[in-house]
Amino acid sequence: MKRIVVCADDYNISPGVSKAIRELIAKGRLNATSVMTIFPGLDEEAGALSATPSPAPVQIGLHLTLTGGFAPLVSPPMATADGKLPNISSLLSPFSRLKVSRNVVALEIEAQMKAFQRAFGRMPDYVDGHQHCHLMPAIRKTFVETVARLTPKAWVRQCAPAQKRALLTADNKTRVIGALSMAFARLAQRAGLSLNPSFSGAYSFAGKEKFDDLFPRFIGELTDRGVVMVHPGFIDDTLRARDTLVERREEEYAFLNSDAFSRAMESADAILQ
Repeated sequence: MKRIVVCADDYNISPGVSKAIRELIAKGRLNATSVMTIFPGLDEEAGALSATPSPAPVQIGLHLTLTGGFAPLVSPPMATADGKLPNISSLLSPFSRLKVSRNVVALEIEAQMKAFQRAFGRMPDYVDGHQHCHLMPAIRKTFVETVARLTPKAWVRQCAPAQKRALLTADNKTRVIGALSMAFARLAQRAGLSLNPSFSGAYSFAGKEKFDDLFPRFIGELTDRGVVMVHPGFIDDTLRARDTLVERREEEYAFLNSDAFSRAMESADAILQ
């Protein structure tokens, strides 16, 4: 039997998403969630999360946010016309290293980390990145150095499958983040940070495949201690204002809240741990 982490990203992006995640934690369908600390309401949402009962221990991580057009806590990693965080495409550009300030990135990471610490009274169990920003070539070295300095016991998320050859037949999104993860993992290991051994859960939110079909495949690909990323939530006005692809969140919630989730876990010989 393999032990896996089912991690819900984007806690605190909106009240509806946070509520859905708490409900799934209470039902024993999630054992990790990644928290965005740049939005208002963090203290209240942190309190509600900390008070949520769960059948199993739940890891709470920092969902570092350096992209998405949101207001940063300190400053965006690269200059933008409106002072907001850049689009992820800007950080994928081969010229991004020339535009990104490593000092500013470190300050923003530290600010988001301190916001987490104030809200939860402790440092995060792990750190990952919204839109996988922590894997970007212009970000990853500073990310690794800053996390290793501030919270060396936290693990960090790498986003490659256990079998790297699987990237050859994967969809474009999985191939890109998988390739970026290889260089990221080498940096993290050299810094003494722990990583998840395998990852799954990336797919096109605009695609037509049903999550009911995707999730069993995702957990089937994981090794022991692997991480599957999910994005459950209830749609509300705040979510629509902050995200463009929202409908999939309720689809994911419905599956994770159903008996089909339990059947998929049993079929994969997997448990949350």
